[in-house]
Amino acid sequence: MRRIRFRTIFSRMMFMQCLTVALSVLLLGIVLTVVVHAQRRQEFGTQLNRYAQTVRSRLFDGSADSEARIRIIAEENDLLIERVGAHGTVNAYFADEKWRAFSEQGLAETAYERIAPRASEIGDDTASYFKKADFPVLTVYCTAADATEGGLLLIVGDLRPLRSATAEMLLWTVLISVIGLIASGVVSYYTSYRVIHPFVEMNRAVQCYSRGDFSTRIPVEGRDEAAQLGESLNEMAEQLRGLEDTRRSFVANVSHELRSPLTSMKGFLEAMQDGTIPEESFPEYIGIVLNETRRMVTLVNDLLDLARIESGTIQLNFEVFDINELIRRTLLTFEARLIENEMEMDVRFAQEQCTVLADPAQIGQVLRNLIDNAIKYSPKGRPLSISTYSMRRTVYVTVRDNGIGIPQEDVPHVFDRFYKVEKAHTPAPQMGSGLGLSIVKRIIESHGQSITVRSARGRGTQFTFTLERASAMKRVSDGGKRNVP
Repeated sequence: MRRIRFRTIFSRMMFMQCLTVALSVLLLGIVLTVVVHAQRRQEFGTQLNRYAQTVRSRLFDGSADSEARIRIIAEENDLLIERVGAHGTVNAYFADEKWRAFSEQGLAETAYERIAPRASEIGDDTASYFKKADFPVLTVYCTAADATEGGLLLIVGDLRPLRSATAEMLLWTVLISVIGLIASGVVSYYTSYRVIHPFVEMNRAVQCYSRGDFSTRIPVEGRDEAAQLGESLNEMAEQLRGLEDTRRSFVANVSHELRSPLTSMKGFLEAMQDGTIPEESFPEYIGIVLNETRRMVTLVNDLLDLARIESGTIQLNFEVFDINELIRRTLLTFEARLIENEMEMDVRFAQEQCTVLADPAQIGQVLRNLIDNAIKYSPKGRPLSISTYSMRRTVYVTVRDNGIGIPQEDVPHVFDRFYKVEKAHTPAPQMGSGLGLSIVKRIIESHGQSITVRSARGRGTQFTFTLERASAMKRVSDGGKRNVP
């Protein structure tokens, strides 16, 4: 026999729910039928016992119409009443002819032979037994003796009506089971649909996501587990769409940043090759080509640094060092640019020595990027400031310029990759790659710290980042250095 297979959860749930309901109703019906049949049979036996006592009292009440009354009892209740005398004589009372053949089978004589020896044990009580000849019957017997004559009294009742009622009840049970199966099928379809439908929608949405379409959203109703999963998938889709937009923007920006200098370099070199640019101007244009080459190298290095930081492949070498000393050394590398731009550097340290636990090389890159931006976006002659101060276990480093500032609508995006605030207003020589601040933010976050920016148009910009302050005990216990992936 071929095994039935249900390929979907929906079909399995429907089948199991319908089967459970149908079997439950059927089993309950069968149990009730058996219990009710047993109860009715017991009641029928009790009723026969009452008839036996009534008939027994009629036999010995001394009235002339006692047998007529017994015959009426037999006719009205469809009974066979037999009295077996002490000498084997049998008196039978019945109305239906079915009892004639039954009486002729010798039931009374057989019962008498079997029961008479212990008639004294029965006394005035009754007993019963079940016998099946042509049809099932229940027989109740008792002694029918007086002071002068002994004998046995049998009251026989037909069990077929009781069996018919039981069969009818069983039929109704099967019918109710079928109705319950149909009803459970409808209810199961509705409940299973309500349970499975959200997952069908989720599957459809995930298939769209796999094709790169992140605009599809899952309808969410209620607050159950399926709704929570749908909300999570919608949130994931939103994040994936953001990542996809970022990726496309990243590819477009990288292509633009690389194509512009390459096109410029190609044009200058071809012009020098075909003689459009005179030979005496070669050094000037070679210098331009070299500057574009350096800018491309810087861009590629920034991309590599950002990729390594985001992938987690850079190993941070945590050391305890003096952040004030690192700032002093970093400022020395910008001395020529500061002099060229006629800028003064205001350095303010809350204390002479301020030790932190961080990667000095990475923090040095953060300082270089921030100071470079401060110089780049500040007019000549405007002062810059850098300061440090500590509060409990945290050291705050602030780099501030007095330059053109950042519009409020652009402040939330300054750490995005390739985001350039001054796309139109900043002169071309000041334009960066748009990666410096992204690298700064990810370096600080990899240290488990934070960086904030405060700026206003025309009032300058202030960047503040935090570092973990190193205590004297940590300096001793760590030996001054530890590696963190």
